[in-house]
Amino acid sequence: MGNKRLTVREIAEIANVSIATVSRVSRGTGQVSPETRERVLKVIEEHGYRPSQMGRALAEQRHGSVAIVFPGLAGPYFSEVIQGFEFEALEAGASVHIVGTHGRAAADEDVLAMSARVDGIAVHGGTIQEETLRRLAAEVPVVVLAGQPLEGIPAVRADNSRVAELTRHLLLDHGYRRLTFVGNPDGSPDVTERWEAFKQGHREARVPAPKNPVRIGMQQSDGVIAAGELLDGRRPPGAIVCANDETALGVLIGALGRGLRVPEDVAITGFDDVAMSSLVQPGLTTIRQPIRELGAVTARLLLSGVGNPGALMNTVLTTELVLRGSCGCR
Repeated sequence: MGNKRLTVREIAEIANVSIATVSRVSRGTGQVSPETRERVLKVIEEHGYRPSQMGRALAEQRHGSVAIVFPGLAGPYFSEVIQGFEFEALEAGASVHIVGTHGRAAADEDVLAMSARVDGIAVHGGTIQEETLRRLAAEVPVVVLAGQPLEGIPAVRADNSRVAELTRHLLLDHGYRRLTFVGNPDGSPDVTERWEAFKQGHREARVPAPKNPVRIGMQQSDGVIAAGELLDGRRPPGAIVCANDETALGVLIGALGRGLRVPEDVAITGFDDVAMSSLVQPGLTTIRQPIRELGAVTARLLLSGVGNPGALMNTVLTTELVLRGSCGCR
C-alpha cells in the first residue's frame, strides 16, 4: 500500500474502468460484472482507497449535512437533544448544522435560506411560523421536533399527558388545593400540552383549575422571578407545577432563599428529569422524558426516508412520573 491517498480517477485508471464503475463498486450498487467488480475491489484494497464523503455527496447532488433549529441553545435540555441528534447524524456520515434563532426578526427567512445548503432540517416546535414550516418542507425534508405533525410533515415528541397524572397526585394523594402552573404556552407546543394536561388533572380530581398559568420563560432565572411573584404574596400556592426542570429549580432556589420549607410550605415539581433534579435537596419531583432519544429518533427519521410511504408521521416517546421529596414523597 502506498503512502499517497489515491483519487477515484487514479483508481479507475489503474483498474482500466470508468470513474462511475469505481463509484458503483465502492458503494455496492449498480450493474457491474463479477469479473470487473473483483478487479476494482483488488485495486481498492491494494491502494487503500476510501471514497470522499464530500465527493459522493456532490455526485449524488447532496450536501452531506443536516440541520437542527432551536429557539435557543442554553440549558441541559438542548444539550441532550443535540447529543442524540448529532450522534445519529455522524454515524450516517452527515455533518450537522446547529442553529439557535434566539427570537431574531429574520429567523424564518434565515431558516428558509438554509434549505439550499443541507439535505434535511429538524425544527423544534414553535421556533418558526407554520406557514414558513410548510414553505421549508416544499424545499427539503423536514421533521418537527417536540411539536405537532402537519400535513406531510412528521413530528417526534414526548408524551406530555403525564402532567395530568402528576396533578392528580398532588391534589388527591397529598391534598394540595391551590396549584399554580408556571410556563408560557404561547408559541410552545410542549408547554401548551402540559398546561392542558394540568387542567385535565384538575377535572379528573374534581377540583377547579386556575384560569391562567404564570407566563414566564423556561430558564432557571425565570423560575427565580416566578418565585418572587408567587411566594411574596399573602396567599402563596400549595404546590407549583413548572413546565420544565430548569424553571422548577429556579423556583426551588427562590423558595429556599426566602426561608421557606419545601415541601412543607410549598411543593414544587418540574418536567424533563435533567441530572440536577436528583442532586438538589429535596430531590425534584418531575416527569422524565428521554431527551437524548428525542434527538436521536428525529435524526433517524430525517435521514431514513422522511415523507416516504409508510413513514411514521407522529412519533410519541414514553414519559415517566418520578416522585421525589419536593412534592412530599419520601
